[in-house]
Amino acid sequence: MDDKEFYQLRDLILKSGNYAVKKAQEKSLRKGIPNVYSKNGTLYYELPNGEITSKTPNVYLEVLEAGL
Repeated sequence: MDDKEFYQLRDLILKSGNYAVKKAQEKSLRKGIPNVYSKNGTLYYELPNGEITSKTPNVYLEVLEAGL
């Protein structure tokens, strides 16, 4: 495999992975589950209504309290 083929394959794998993550995030939001991101050690939540917040949503607090 030469360099050109390697980079084409790498780009295809990254594109496929990015697509899968985007679809999984969309599915979570449709189910009412916020997406979680981290920036500089701070957690941010994308709520199903599109709002971004650093306050932990109740759905995650309930899971933590239940010990799951």
